[in-house]
Amino acid sequence: MTTFVLNRRNLLAAGGSILATGVSGLLLPVRAQGLPPTDSMAGGANNYRKGAPIVERIGKGGFWMSGTVRRAGDGAPLAGQRIQIWAHTTEGQEHEPQSHGATLTDKNGAFRLEMPQIIPIFGQPHGHLAYDSGEFKTVFLRPVMRSAKDKSLEAHFVLQPA
Repeated sequence: MTTFVLNRRNLLAAGGSILATGVSGLLLPVRAQGLPPTDSMAGGANNYRKGAPIVERIGKGGFWMSGTVRRAGDGAPLAGQRIQIWAHTTEGQEHEPQSHGATLTDKNGAFRLEMPQIIPIFGQPHGHLAYDSGEFKTVFLRPVMRSAKDKSLEAHFVLQPA
């Protein structure tokens, strides 16, 4: 059995460790070190429209697309990043403007946009998302839903500088 003795030397050593790592290092979760960037997915850029407008909702809503945006390497959340979202929906064909929109990440690097329910095309229900603002390398994602009955879909970006 190990016995810890609380004495002046141990208290000084513990205090020095806190100063060396910083109090914030003890209070905040550890960020990922060496986090690799997200690769674009095959088919992710299908029907992409550069410059889709920032919107509060696409169409009548009812389905939620959400996720996070972080920086490669240290995993820091990236605020104010533009994420474009589009999918085949009940309100029209993929080529209609109402099925495209963009949103910005919040201070925690999170985004969320309400849109119409995704309708399966060619067998797999899926969404399309893109980061294309220029500060970081462009990434296209095509996440697949587990079921066409799902009411939400998540996608996460890890970006590297352009």
